Amino acid sequence: MLEATGIKEIIKPENLVYRKTNIMTDNTLSYCPGCGHGTAHRILAEVIDEEGIQSKTIGVSPVGCSVLMYNYLDVDIQEAAHGRAPAVATAIKRLLPDRFVFTYQGDGDLAAIGTAETIHACNRGENILIVFINNGIYGMTGGQMAPTTLPGMKSSTSPYGRDVKTMGNPLKMTEIVATLPGTYFVTRQSVHTSANVKKTKKAIRKAVQYQMLGKGTCFIEIVSNCPSGWRMTPVQSNKWMEENMFPYYPLGDIKTPKE
Repeated sequence: MLEATGIKEIIKPENLVYRKTNIMTDNTLSYCPGCGHGTAHRILAEVIDEEGIQSKTIGVSPVGCSVLMYNYLDVDIQEAAHGRAPAVATAIKRLLPDRFVFTYQGDGDLAAIGTAETIHACNRGENILIVFINNGIYGMTGGQMAPTTLPGMKSSTSPYGRDVKTMGNPLKMTEIVATLPGTYFVTRQSVHTSANVKKTKKAIRKAVQYQMLGKGTCFIEIVSNCPSGWRMTPVQSNKWMEENMFPYYPLGDIKTPKE
């Protein structure tokens, strides 16, 4: 009910465009303007709220931009050492099998120091959801080259661009884990437009429901921008992402349940 000018107006449900989920706290997000982390947090929170699993959800966030996730989501969250989130999530899920357990990791964390943990958790088919934010760079620590940095892409440690002859090719982690027998649902999405947000939210909802079936690991990559690390405005970074990241990391489902 609004009383701004002394006139009371009732907001009818059919006129309501958006209401912030209670799973998101009122703390101000620390992410850079234009970053996709905030949107990814929001849709995760909305799915948890809509599925009614707040009291049964446990998230795991390691080192990186995601480390402060506990400030923004009102669910139980356990921090993990750099790259070790899948191992921590494995322990939690095995001890508390009735919980919905997810990790939230960046590419520098998951695809570098955490490569082994990720591969083995997926190969074992642990009943967890791994949310993988791929912006092709180490966002928090200074914009260094990551395992996902594109060929020719400049960073603070590859100022002339990534040279595949000396620095190797970018890792396509989502395609790699899709080949493992333990993964049940593997997809790559984004959050840079409203249409893509809807697709990502649908994927997260599927992953929540699939986890309850105990069929294996769900893996969702979210290709995102890093305006600060890329030295671009948010608008420029989204355009650059569409023109450069998506051709190398194409969006869409990679592995879906046969049934």
